Amino acid sequence: MKLIFEFVHKVFPEVSKELNRWSSICCTSEDKVLGKQALSSIRLKKFHAQGGSVYALYPGVDMESTIKFIVALQTISDYLDNLCDRAGVQSEAAFRQLHYSMLDAVDPERSINDYYFFYPFQRDNDYLRRLVEECRSQVSKIPSYNKVIEPIKKYIMMYSDLQTYKHLPHDIREKRMLEWSRSYLGQYPEISCWEFSAATGSTLGIFVLAAAAHDPYLTTEDVMCLEAAYFPWICGLHILLDYYIDSQEDMKEGDLNFTHYYDNLKQCEERLCLFIERSLENCMKLRYPKFHTTVVKGLLAMYLSDPKALFGLNRLASWNLIKNGAHGTTLYYRLCRLLRFAGAL
Repeated sequence: MKLIFEFVHKVFPEVSKELNRWSSICCTSEDKVLGKQALSSIRLKKFHAQGGSVYALYPGVDMESTIKFIVALQTISDYLDNLCDRAGVQSEAAFRQLHYSMLDAVDPERSINDYYFFYPFQRDNDYLRRLVEECRSQVSKIPSYNKVIEPIKKYIMMYSDLQTYKHLPHDIREKRMLEWSRSYLGQYPEISCWEFSAATGSTLGIFVLAAAAHDPYLTTEDVMCLEAAYFPWICGLHILLDYYIDSQEDMKEGDLNFTHYYDNLKQCEERLCLFIERSLENCMKLRYPKFHTTVVKGLLAMYLSDPKALFGLNRLASWNLIKNGAHGTTLYYRLCRLLRFAGAL
């Protein structure tokens, strides 16, 4: 509960301060399309930055620097998602070029790219470049960042592939995603192509590795254990929960949703329970098991406290998922309900 108290009372205000700072910058965009999508991504997806910033409380981190990094990288992610999904563009080359910004953000040694080279809208008053430079500035301060930069770049590249294929025209996106995801499945025999794709959509693996690298004595074994816990299990749980609560809404809109590939709601519930079980098992092998277990419980509480999680047939499945969480998940769920009622989430 101490962690949750600090999260709400220390981290949330700093996240809001950072998001307000970026909002004021993106409002200066010369291109109205870019300015609109930037502002919309911050306003409507604030909870992504809030949730990810739990790693600012990871033992031994510099809280201020970690919040700046997480908010900036998550803001890039949410902004690019809008540019790929809501601006009427369906160019694979444009999507790939835009996502070089995330790779540049986590690797200060890379040359800065022209992110809008293939995109029809370009004048953002250096908004995206400033976000990239903020990330580079913060990761340059992390003592053991050299131990985590390669796995972080791997997750960024998988995330970029997902976002590129996911936003292609409807008649080709599924085929391209299947071809891409199948090449990885030999490494992850317990999950499906669609579950793998979902896991690549999470930024949590990036955030936890960056946080862990604040330890000057971080070992290769520590990094490998974190990777085994977070990918595909905790990352997969994160994004599958996101799709789960949006399932009925996406069905009406005809939007891609990875939980629609399950045979029925019962199978979806069973697979989510497997992800919960594997996540919790792997948390116990990590250096700070209580912290990571709290992250898993927090994911369940945050997503399943959304009113959409209790709509129609989802109600029973959602309660079963809460019950499958570790001890204390129900308490976190009630706290998230209160935060939603107060407008903090």
